[in-house]
Amino acid sequence: MAGRQRGVPEALLAAVLFGGATPFASRLIGDASPQVLAGLLYLGSGLVLGLSLIVLPARRQAPLTRRELPSLAGAVAFGGFLAPLLLLIGLRTTPAATASLLLNFEVVITAVVAWVAFHEGFNRQVGIGLGLILAGGVVASWSAQGGLGVSAGAVAVVGACACWAIDNNLTQQVSAKDPRQIAAVKGIVAGGANLAIGVSIGGSLPNAGPLLSAVAIGVVGYGVSLMLFVTALRSLGSARTGAYFAVAPFVGVLVAIVVFGDQFEGRVLPAAVLMVAGVWLSITERHEHAHIHDTVEHSHVHWHDDEHAHSHPAEMPPSEPHVHAHVHDAITHAHSHRPDIHHRHAHRPRRDPSVN
Repeated sequence: MAGRQRGVPEALLAAVLFGGATPFASRLIGDASPQVLAGLLYLGSGLVLGLSLIVLPARRQAPLTRRELPSLAGAVAFGGFLAPLLLLIGLRTTPAATASLLLNFEVVITAVVAWVAFHEGFNRQVGIGLGLILAGGVVASWSAQGGLGVSAGAVAVVGACACWAIDNNLTQQVSAKDPRQIAAVKGIVAGGANLAIGVSIGGSLPNAGPLLSAVAIGVVGYGVSLMLFVTALRSLGSARTGAYFAVAPFVGVLVAIVVFGDQFEGRVLPAAVLMVAGVWLSITERHEHAHIHDTVEHSHVHWHDDEHAHSHPAEMPPSEPHVHAHVHDAITHAHSHRPDIHHRHAHRPRRDPSVN
């Protein structure tokens, strides 16, 4: 059971940090435009994490290599450039309440992209869990103010969700590597892009106090949260990690009520019930079938579990956890698993090429 839970605490903690940071960040909107603030949150976290890599280099994580650059570049392009632009376009004509509801489509689109393009299988139980978590996110995001009239900009908001869904799945492709390095690169590039966009459309930088606050919030709510998100992607795959991360709106609502004294609304309790039920269904899932592991060579932090029964060179002490390039031989077997970095396989029988 413990093995099947790997990645769940990281996904939920990532959601807590991101959702909890949102009410704090919203208090800074008066000091900077939303686009400039988004840039400062991401860029600040990226720079701090990048500096930490220089001061405290990672010793038990595999660094990024050229092999991961295309996926990482795609993740930054979709999640750092296109998604914020589409969201900004959509918010110009879409009521805030409608936009909040539409943003929950990121969970659904992430799961669809993971299923169709990256071979993440999930059963009816996971599907119901995703639906309950999505419903909880909708309830948590609901607002009686501002109306729900869908404008033409709603298409742009859904487009932003699609871009973030692609970002999630591409980031999963590099999740075996150092999460801090990934978060630093994405923060610097995406944050710089957002900040440049914000300034180019007339946004101004805030004063020193709000600027430092934005950096501090960004490090925790965006940088550390992204590191945990990447770690969860490594073990859970995109669809399940995205589902757990969808509890962030509920956390944001709760923090706003407890910390800032916002009005308690009846939507909080049903949202919590729906999300807890959805997470429970996802956690208790048992996905087991005969599957094929192709021969693969890669490098990532690992333990000597059933997936990593290999020898070491004499000069490499077998301390755990550890990092080195290693080979997985081709094997066919059946066991309970999730779409982690070792189980990205199609869920349909392979045709024997020798059979006409």
